[in-house]
Amino acid sequence: MAQGQMVPGVQAGRLSSDELQSNFADLHPPYAPHEAAVAADRCYFCHDAPCVTACPTAIDIPLFIRQIQAGQAEAAGQTIFEQNILGGMCARVCPTETLCEEACVREAAEGKPVEIGRLQRHATDELMTRQGHPFTRAPETGKRVAVVGAGPAGLACAHRLAMKGHAVTIFEAKEKPGGLNEYGIATYKTTENFAQREVEWLLGIGGIQIEHGRALGDGLTLDGLRGEFDAVFLGLGLGSVNALSCDGDERDGVADAVSFIADLRQTSDLSQVPVGRNVVVIGGGMTAVDAAVQARLLGAENVTLAYRRSRARMGASKFEQDLAASKGVRIIDNVMPVAIHGNGAAAEIEMEYTAEIDGRLQGTGERLRLPADQVFRAIGQSFVEPGGIEIEHGKIKVSGSGRTSMDGVWAGGDCTPGEDLTVVAVAEGRDAAEDIHLALTDG
Repeated sequence: MAQGQMVPGVQAGRLSSDELQSNFADLHPPYAPHEAAVAADRCYFCHDAPCVTACPTAIDIPLFIRQIQAGQAEAAGQTIFEQNILGGMCARVCPTETLCEEACVREAAEGKPVEIGRLQRHATDELMTRQGHPFTRAPETGKRVAVVGAGPAGLACAHRLAMKGHAVTIFEAKEKPGGLNEYGIATYKTTENFAQREVEWLLGIGGIQIEHGRALGDGLTLDGLRGEFDAVFLGLGLGSVNALSCDGDERDGVADAVSFIADLRQTSDLSQVPVGRNVVVIGGGMTAVDAAVQARLLGAENVTLAYRRSRARMGASKFEQDLAASKGVRIIDNVMPVAIHGNGAAAEIEMEYTAEIDGRLQGTGERLRLPADQVFRAIGQSFVEPGGIEIEHGKIKVSGSGRTSMDGVWAGGDCTPGEDLTVVAVAEGRDAAEDIHLALTDG
């Protein structure tokens, strides 16, 4: 964000340290034990519970809630981690309102589901705080597996493989492990350095080595990895943010939302992060909402989230949309950027209203202009193909539990087709690890 400091209207220190600390406090504070017990009492403990079906990692939700009800929060944590080793992070960042909680029978009957996400956090926090690592490695198999990417998919895969007795080396491009859990999630959703504490706890299984500053194409090749290791798992994530493709996209003050969020996540002093007076975020997903809300929390006076389709088509859940509105973010739907105006630096954004005609998005010709000294792109990220592997819809084609077209190579997470959610990435990494284990041990 150093560039942003030169843009008129973009500056750091808009709010006091006390205001920033309050603004970026935990979005969903943890339950006290008595609160967790009361919340657990609301569960019907359904047979064939729909919440379990709605969970991508298939956690036995009624069981862990019953364990909390019985005062066995650590046992509940064990139940969760058996299916989702990153259950602590998922409890904080998963859109439970569109997954397990949306499927809850209490939601259907009363419009108020059991707060499964907060109960999951209570259980996982209790176990992580009070116990050492709850899993033990199997005897070493002598097999070695390379995992490319230390994001949710890669970490879940590595942990399950290590638990099976295989030796795992993770190759990670960045200085810290965690992927989007570390660099791409709103600061108020995961506080107190939880992403790194979770990784450190996960590595307690043993048998996992991480090499930082290592990315495919930079002295690291698939052929080389296949020659050195018995199997390879690709949890690459996504690359650069897509461009706006409008006039003025190159002006100072125009940046991608992912980098803005990463700057916030890595700073030790939020008062040093510059933000504009008038901020516009282009996009309609979770990243767009996270960027818009955090711009407001940093002290931006006017923040607008602009999305090219209707509110109903936004990737961000209704909860996230309502959260943005509650923080003072204005959401304008059915608009697309046409130009960013200014003398070298952004000063104003021009947008055109849109409509879907015969299933196609088209401009209506009607336009509006908004002051904008800072514009963030949040319109998706591009995947950088590793080469030699079959691609489907711009991502790595997989079959079964993550098998790619290249022998001995599996993949999962954001680099493969499907929902770009932490919990989905965990499930795909875990399932790929099980398949790799079967392949390496002949069942």
